Amino acid sequence: MDWIEIALSVDGEAAEAVAELLQRYGHQGVAIEQDNIASEIWDDGDQPPVTTLTVRAYIQADDRAEDAKLRLETALGHMSLMYPMPRPVYTIVHEEDWAEAWKAHYHPVRIGKKLFIRPLWIEAETSPGDIVVALDPGMAFGTGTHPTTQLCMEALEDCVQPGIKALDLGCGSGILAITAAKLGASNILALDIDPLAVKVTAENALQNDVANQITAQEGSLESLVGSSRRFDLIVVNILAKIIIAMCDNHLGEIVRPGGVALFSGIIETQADDVEAALRKTGLEPYARRQQGDWVLIEAHRQHTI
Repeated sequence: MDWIEIALSVDGEAAEAVAELLQRYGHQGVAIEQDNIASEIWDDGDQPPVTTLTVRAYIQADDRAEDAKLRLETALGHMSLMYPMPRPVYTIVHEEDWAEAWKAHYHPVRIGKKLFIRPLWIEAETSPGDIVVALDPGMAFGTGTHPTTQLCMEALEDCVQPGIKALDLGCGSGILAITAAKLGASNILALDIDPLAVKVTAENALQNDVANQITAQEGSLESLVGSSRRFDLIVVNILAKIIIAMCDNHLGEIVRPGGVALFSGIIETQADDVEAALRKTGLEPYARRQQGDWVLIEAHRQHTI
């Protein structure tokens, strides 16, 4: 069976909407990568600003493909009435190549002060003091190329304290859980509703020698609310509308008093709505980080008196 890669190059404001659309058709999810991450390893502060993102998905090249392409292009046409959308680019990928095809788009990248993200299949020279996270995300996405992931990693560098208990809610490849572990968190729960993501997170934790610090399991916020589990730090890199829905489901209760919560996957125009929802769930936003159109919100739960 051959596969068809669908790729659209869009700006940050359109990326979320396009990713949601492609999610309906793509096999095992959608990948989003920053276009201007090249093969060079950028020094901290030298990486060029985000301009465009490429959203990719794969569909089977079978007798349903033409209908899927027609429905996709019709939906993009409707979206273009509100915001200009490019035409998708289709590329045939042969069965023997498709599982490896997306790897060509990922390269080592430096993030924050000391973090160095390296795909497992690429050898790269590191510097003294580098904190190296080596990943093979498979089709569970999270490689450090998307601005929302980079914002989370920069925030983790500043917020993780040795020995803390942390939660990565929607762990994907495990990149954020592994980063927290390498920064000194002693106990990290990595949750995802996708069993593939749980499997990949556990494998990547083992590759990075932090498996004893990370528990990867299937689950969601619902499995934590109402329990006695509380975390010193949580990181949620999903979508704004899902974060807002979580706030309506007592999200703030799982953060211990004095604890910190990091929220990414948010377009700048959505940030005020997310902050309002966080306040209703007992979390107080205190800072924002931004890369292009994408925003990360830092919040904390106040100490009880």
